[in-house]
Amino acid sequence: MLELILRSDVPGLGRAGEVVKVRPGYGRNYLIPRGLALAATRGNMAQLEHQKRLIAAEQARVLAEHKAMAQKLKGVSVSIARKKGGEGKLFGSVSTKDIAEALANQNITIDRKLIKLDEPFKNIGTYEVPVRFSGDITETIRVNVVGV
Repeated sequence: MLELILRSDVPGLGRAGEVVKVRPGYGRNYLIPRGLALAATRGNMAQLEHQKRLIAAEQARVLAEHKAMAQKLKGVSVSIARKKGGEGKLFGSVSTKDIAEALANQNITIDRKLIKLDEPFKNIGTYEVPVRFSGDITETIRVNVVGV
């Protein structure tokens, strides 16, 4: 087993700053080349405390940004117009890209990957859509899909 220091969070393995043991191939061929981890040498272990402070400061900054964006999204509602067919069905669908563009029109810029949809909307109606910034920061926006 190979000991590594994680430089960023790796799902299923650990959080940034932790010392983990992995198989040598996984560490040498995946984690180290992508900059996700460092070898746990004496020099790197000495720098670990400094790295932990830097990582904690970065995570606090990102958490503050996420909380601010969640506050900004509180109570936001967007309308998206699409051509409709019979019985309220849409020609096409409304996806996360369409929702992100509608939010951008209201001067709210978020990454569309943060918008969580089980599947694109294919009917006219009002939907509650969660926007997940991190594990515990989630805000819900209202999306009105109207027919033209």
